[in-house]
Amino acid sequence: MREKVLLICEECLSRNYTTTIKKEGAKNLQIKKFCKRCNKMTLHKISK
Repeated sequence: MREKVLLICEECLSRNYTTTIKKEGAKNLQIKKFCKRCNKMTLHKISK
């Protein structure tokens, strides 16, 4: 089973992306993605 999670930019704390992960999967997911607000590639983490 999968659940939807929000990804938050580390620098500006804007919620840019949504993704799905396995329920028993990675709770400390970190992905480097482009942030429209910062206008550069930043690290994004799962919203709590």
